[in-house]
Amino acid sequence: CGSIRRESITAMNKARMRAIRCHRFAALDKSGKPTTAASPVRNVLRLEEVQPPSLRTEDTNKVLISTHYAGIQYPDFLQAQGLYQIKPKLPYTPGMDVAGIVVDKGSDVPDDELRIGDRVYANTALCPDGGGGTGALAELVSVSSTAVFPIPDSLHLSSVANIGRNYCAAYHSLKVIGNVGPNDLVFVDGSSGGVGMATVELAKAMGAKVIAGVSHMEKGTLPTMAGADKVLAYGRDKESHKQFKAEFKAAAADMGHPHGASLIVDVVNGDLFESLLSCIKPLGKICLVGFVAGQKLIRPGLLLIKEAMVVGSLWGRWARENPVLFRNNMNEMLEYMADGRIEPRADSIFPFDDSIKAFELFEENKARGNTVVDCTSTHSKL
Repeated sequence: CGSIRRESITAMNKARMRAIRCHRFAALDKSGKPTTAASPVRNVLRLEEVQPPSLRTEDTNKVLISTHYAGIQYPDFLQAQGLYQIKPKLPYTPGMDVAGIVVDKGSDVPDDELRIGDRVYANTALCPDGGGGTGALAELVSVSSTAVFPIPDSLHLSSVANIGRNYCAAYHSLKVIGNVGPNDLVFVDGSSGGVGMATVELAKAMGAKVIAGVSHMEKGTLPTMAGADKVLAYGRDKESHKQFKAEFKAAAADMGHPHGASLIVDVVNGDLFESLLSCIKPLGKICLVGFVAGQKLIRPGLLLIKEAMVVGSLWGRWARENPVLFRNNMNEMLEYMADGRIEPRADSIFPFDDSIKAFELFEENKARGNTVVDCTSTHSKL
């Protein structure tokens, strides 16, 4: 308690704080048009000292958090390039996911919800002024209390720093859209990445059977560790895709699902998408979460023949419009982590001074699982 109290006083008395700032988009020119070649992300991000946030009298529903860990994932990299669907106003501080300690709160935030000193996760995308999910890569973050969730004592803060980008995206597809239940068959591509591994973990926690897809089998270790029942490689060319379809059909039949998967979570898209239509059962759903392999035209005739439903999976709007249901989902995911149905983890942790290296993992296509920045250089980890 004493260390938490000292941290709260120190945080609130800061004259300046450190934050990562983006002053221009790496893949856009000054007029906002795409460039022929993107600048290295290192050229557009800087660690700076800036004015820290504080709670004003009118900020009655806000919470001030001392950041211990911030999650960085592929959308954060895309946003720094200017290629994400939401472009924040420049300059901005990247990062949507925050894990840390409450150091102050507004007068309308009741003690039975949050107390100073509580260990919490916060998601800036849930704030009315969240800037499209930005602001996390700073030593202090001010957020709406509706975006803050207490963390069970058994969980290390680093292990929850990617809930928003990874687990919320996966759970929205599995539960809200897919209504996945015990023994349903789920397929997820890109399964060595953050959303892919989270999909495997959550689907298994929900009692489903999971086939995980990777571009090549060298990436298969991570989804296997996450609990996938079967891992298949789909490759990057037509011949590989053809072989994948045959292997998927055999694997699904062996698992008691000869007609295919009930739900496919697609974070790859590109040329792979049409092959996925051979893997979905009639009236099954394909959730479009991302397109790391680029976007291709979807032929409506194929959807008709396969009787497949294709749904865009964006959890943010639904969460803001259904705050009670979303909080229930958050609590369920945290419970899965606390009781061991999901193994809490941070796969890559970078010190604050090396934050930009976290973005470069995605620039170099080397990121795997949960990528986290440690912002605790001046205070102890809890």
